[in-house]
Amino acid sequence: MIDETLLDAPEALADADHRGLLRGAAEAGARVRTAARHAAEAGVGDLRPDGRPRAVLIAGPGAAATHAADLLGTLASAGSPVTRLAPTGVASASGALRWELPGWAGSVDLLLIATPDGTEPSLSTLAEQAYRRGCTVVAVAPVGTPLAESVAGAHGLFIPMATAPYDHDEPLAGSAPGVLWALLTPLLALLDRVGLLTAPPDALEAAADRLDQVAERCGPAIATYSNPAKTLAAELADALPVIWTEGVAAGPAGRRFAAGLAELSGIPAVVAELPEALAEHSALLAGPLAASADPDDFFRDRVDEPPALHARVVLLRDRPLGGLTAAPAARDLALSHDTPISELEPEPGGEIETLAELIAVTDFAAVYLSLVSRT
Repeated sequence: MIDETLLDAPEALADADHRGLLRGAAEAGARVRTAARHAAEAGVGDLRPDGRPRAVLIAGPGAAATHAADLLGTLASAGSPVTRLAPTGVASASGALRWELPGWAGSVDLLLIATPDGTEPSLSTLAEQAYRRGCTVVAVAPVGTPLAESVAGAHGLFIPMATAPYDHDEPLAGSAPGVLWALLTPLLALLDRVGLLTAPPDALEAAADRLDQVAERCGPAIATYSNPAKTLAAELADALPVIWTEGVAAGPAGRRFAAGLAELSGIPAVVAELPEALAEHSALLAGPLAASADPDDFFRDRVDEPPALHARVVLLRDRPLGGLTAAPAARDLALSHDTPISELEPEPGGEIETLAELIAVTDFAAVYLSLVSRT
């Protein structure tokens, strides 16, 4: 159960935030600036690529690497596909995970390694394997880790991860806001230099400014009625989030939101992109999870028993391609089944700016749900 009154109790939220999630969300803009500086100091701006790689491979543990690969694949041009190398193993511990290069990987491909740990033996082995195959290797990880030594031995480029002192107080969650931007920002700068996407320094600075603006609007001291992240968290209390996305940037933001709700808050969610979501989730909204559905009898004790779980649509929108939009149809479908709907749409700006805003607001919402449900 969720105690919504805690949303407007900043001190209680701070006491419950043992993993520094709120601080990580608030400092996302600063993390982008630090990560961009690390990339520049590592020599990303001095690279003289001979051309685009045939393919970009991304390896790393947990949600952070998954989200980074999703975001980069969405932003990159179709000329070089971005593929995440999924690990295998018997457990999620760093020593149990295994990564392998595909058989076709070679000298015309680029391997990116992104990890907030850096002690995974298999990632070090992967860097060495890539060197033997002739792949270019770039890694983002904490400084002084075994992976940093392996990348140096493979004549690759190592970029220190932008970390904060509190990152080491508790195990880092893959969906933690600070982790994503610390890993993603140097890779954006690198792929901009390679020519796969557009993320020049001024675009990264604009994204950092947008993250700062969201932190001012969504911080713990801002009351729920004027705080979009707290409002969304309150609306999702005791609900099944049905996340619909529209627009290029909204897709990865919605998938990250669903993963963050599960990892940070323990809340299940379903996600799909419009217009296909209308067909995929029509039966879900018409079933027992619809707001109008009441599977219990009229005489049940509604004081002592928790309320039934019902769906709530969360519509994340970016600029639709060609100006076409399925948002009216989405609203009609939700309302026809008495299903409430929440909507988030970023302010106008560059592609990375709008993406940053959608991610930041939903990150704050997932963090608030995590804190009020654990307290």
